[in-house]
Amino acid sequence: MNQSREIKSFIFSQYFSDGLRITFGVLLPSVIFYQLDQLSIGLTISLGALCVSIADNPGPLVHKRNGMLFCNLFILVSSVLTSLINWSPILIGLEILILSFVFSMFSVYGNRASSIGTAALFIMILTIDQNIVANNGVWNHALYIFFGGIWYTVLSISLSQLSPYRLPQQALSECIREVGEFVLIKSDFYDIKADHDSNYKKLVEKQVVVHQHQDDVRELLFKSRLMVKESTSSGRLLILVFVDIVDLYEQAMATHYDYQAIRNTYGRTNVLDGFKDIIVKLSEELENLSYFIISNEKPERLHHYKADLDALKFSIDKVEEQGISSLVLKKILINIRNMAGRVRKIYSYYDNPQLAGESIRSTEDLKKFVSHQDFDLKIMKDNLTFESSMFRHSVRVALVCFIGYLVSKLFPFGHHSYWILLTILVILKPAFSLTKQRNIQRLVGTLCGGVAGALILIFVKDELTLFVLLLIFMVGTFSFQRLNYIISVLFMTPYILILFSFLGENNLTIAQERIVDTFIGSFIALAASFIILPNWEYHHLRNFMREALVANYHYLLKVADVLAERPFDITLYKLARKDVYVSSANLGSAFQRMQSEPKSKQQNTKEIHSFVVLNHMLSSFIATLITNLQTTDKPATNESHVKLVRKSLFTLSEIIKKMGTEDFKEIEIKFPEAPGNENVSKDQILLYEQLDSINKLILDIQKTIPN
Repeated sequence: MNQSREIKSFIFSQYFSDGLRITFGVLLPSVIFYQLDQLSIGLTISLGALCVSIADNPGPLVHKRNGMLFCNLFILVSSVLTSLINWSPILIGLEILILSFVFSMFSVYGNRASSIGTAALFIMILTIDQNIVANNGVWNHALYIFFGGIWYTVLSISLSQLSPYRLPQQALSECIREVGEFVLIKSDFYDIKADHDSNYKKLVEKQVVVHQHQDDVRELLFKSRLMVKESTSSGRLLILVFVDIVDLYEQAMATHYDYQAIRNTYGRTNVLDGFKDIIVKLSEELENLSYFIISNEKPERLHHYKADLDALKFSIDKVEEQGISSLVLKKILINIRNMAGRVRKIYSYYDNPQLAGESIRSTEDLKKFVSHQDFDLKIMKDNLTFESSMFRHSVRVALVCFIGYLVSKLFPFGHHSYWILLTILVILKPAFSLTKQRNIQRLVGTLCGGVAGALILIFVKDELTLFVLLLIFMVGTFSFQRLNYIISVLFMTPYILILFSFLGENNLTIAQERIVDTFIGSFIALAASFIILPNWEYHHLRNFMREALVANYHYLLKVADVLAERPFDITLYKLARKDVYVSSANLGSAFQRMQSEPKSKQQNTKEIHSFVVLNHMLSSFIATLITNLQTTDKPATNESHVKLVRKSLFTLSEIIKKMGTEDFKEIEIKFPEAPGNENVSKDQILLYEQLDSINKLILDIQKTIPN
């Protein structure tokens, strides 16, 4: 059952859709012109389509369209320029230096612009080979490339317009699936046998993934007028589900108390097993919901939680009968009830479609939750400094591509030495750890794929069978290029070998040449990342740490607002929560990258690891506190609560100032006069303990800050 769903989920996923669309868009021109006995023209048109597909990233329709149109323009310019000078190795060398730098600098404008730059460099590298241009001539070659790019643009936009909700559905499904896995990791904190520290590591890693998927969904939903303003319920339904999933994710964060203390206090009872079981069921429910959304079917609930929640309540009462305080357990139970209620609410949208017409925040409010990319030339100018990581990366790309070109000319190995440059282009990343990871994936995928492709060509002689295999390998290549690069390369190499076999090339020679060129390009790229303007993560981690603290400071201010009985603005609160997720994900991602770097280039690893974990705990403790304070029976604030909040905010602000004061403004909260501490209730005691835990966490964070 699960295996069947996994397969179906992949077939319904955006990754497989991408694979089918790109394969069709790239292959169709070659097939048509092959039938017309004009294969060289068909291949050139297909090449243009392939280049533009690089810039066909998920996103709002208008962004996709503009991105692909600009990509067509830049690949046309790159193609014409390279075709006109490819007779001169000196001019080509200069072009490689200049264009590699310029197009790599496109990264300062975000991922889509970076993809456009990559596509322009891709066509430049392929056009260096004079034989590719010779068949059609300079201008015809450029026009065929341009025509192929326009063909793919029209195809992609048309498919998006035919099914405008499909991509948001797929992205939302992936997001829900990742949140479900996050919830599953949380369940292990209630397992006394699970390793506490290892679980934190998995949780921080998963938080990075969840944030990326949430950001993708925001881009697709909140930047699309169709989703927000249309009269039908389809787009609004997706927005409502996503908003509830983000709230559920916060509640999953808010099940965080001192797990070690919970284990020590309640580990001898069976109550923790009950918590683990019901949280596992919630994760299974999210996985179930994800499947139905991506398969475009009406969701059917997997679990009903009333019996489990009642049994858990009974177990908590049993704990209380033993003379052990169960207030913390009751608070966690309330939170789990809220999570179950949130899931039930999502299913109700599908049971009663008219609910999807309920009001959602205004378009202006929704726009606040997505980033807006400015394409001002000033951004490029401001990054023309060695302080900019993108500038350093662009210089590195230019120099390494030039070195790769020299190697291909001085030590030619076969007739496709441009593969060295292509390998460098796809492997070289701004961070050493990403280059290292992509290097290993490229080498393993090429070696295994080369062997598989050679064996196929040795034993399979039927052209129809080879064409079917070509289709399968192409779909696999383009389906996994964003999902799993090593598998993508594993499919790519046989597909290229089969393609060259149709063009009459010697199969084993091509396989050998591709493997050798890949190894040469990989070695050059990895060595250059270490030597030429290296970009080590420890230089940037302090900024990421500071941003995480600033986000948590403003998040804690929302607690102060509630305690001070100030008006609670839900939009500002959710923006503060989003900033916490973004900054925590950025910090966790940077720390993961540093751990992949050479040991000699890592600094303060233990302290930063402690900071990452403590920062996550701080966010979770604040989320727990806000969740509790938003209930109707929130405890009254007394003087001890106010003192702890003031102390926590002050200490946090002092840490931030120590790390740099730019763009940070300390905010003073005026609290109403609070009563003394006489006749305090259990809820007030718990509130004090939670605030005290936050204060202690901040003091622990202070100790981890490197000087």
